[in-house]
Amino acid sequence: MTIPVLICDDSALARKQMARTLPKEWDVDITYATNGAEGLEAIKAGKGEIVFLDLNMPVMDGYDVLRHIQQDDLPAMVIVVSGDIQIQAHQRVKALGALDFIQKPVSADAITNILEEYGILTLALRDAEPEVDNPMIKVDLRDACQEVANVAMGRAADLLSKLLDVFVLLPIPNVNVLEVSELTMALKATEADAKVSALCQGFIGAGIAGEALLLFHDSSFADMAKLMNMNDTANTEIEVMMDTGNVLIGAFLNGISEQLDMHFSQSHPVVLGRHCTVNDLIHDNSDRWSRTLAMEINYQIEGHNVQCDLLLLFTEDSMPTLEFKLGYLMD
Repeated sequence: MTIPVLICDDSALARKQMARTLPKEWDVDITYATNGAEGLEAIKAGKGEIVFLDLNMPVMDGYDVLRHIQQDDLPAMVIVVSGDIQIQAHQRVKALGALDFIQKPVSADAITNILEEYGILTLALRDAEPEVDNPMIKVDLRDACQEVANVAMGRAADLLSKLLDVFVLLPIPNVNVLEVSELTMALKATEADAKVSALCQGFIGAGIAGEALLLFHDSSFADMAKLMNMNDTANTEIEVMMDTGNVLIGAFLNGISEQLDMHFSQSHPVVLGRHCTVNDLIHDNSDRWSRTLAMEINYQIEGHNVQCDLLLLFTEDSMPTLEFKLGYLMD
């Protein structure tokens, strides 16, 4: 008997990777959803007896999907597949009824092991190789970059959550090719008149180079210092910003390097500005950046007034190598 399987993820790359890792002998009919609302409708229509569910999605996230499944007692066995690998994320999805959790990027072995562990794989096995009847999932460069950023974002959040014993709220990464004049507009989460302090750290690999820009909201310093058990001194703000940058930038770059199978060297961080607006910061440093591929992530800590924006700016010369590396994921 063919089993209806739903893959719910806003990333075309993630949906494609997920479909590829399903066991070839498993007799399934796959449906795809690009957000939680679409996924919930598919489940209600009987198209998701087994659901592979992402957490960070537009319209409705994975947590809300799980709540609706639980509240409405919908017939769906859910396996969460996410880049958010925080321990609290695992605990929360399990409490909402998820069967298990797999971290991105997925592997065929991890999928098979979970399906066998819960006896799902034996529910429907086919004798012959399956026919390819699902439409080709098209993945573009921006989508691939966004999914790579999503996984790297989760690695950085996990490290920060362990160090501070907190839960880090994760957004959907913004990925765009921008001119320097558009950088201010890219920082949607930052209010135009908000005061920020910033540091910058260069990175370089084989054919890929750029700068990581950390914008730390001035209103966040007090709470962050308490979480880090720092005394209030004249240098506290610089220490907070440097320590936060070391964690987020280092872990994020490691997450990217693992996925692209390459190594990045990092320069020493440099303070770009203190207690200024984003407009002033970008204007004063406009000669540092030209046309760039930008990955933007806004990190917030639940229950605390802590917010910072991490922006990775890749040089225009890095684009060919990025496309080449990402091509292995996109094909």
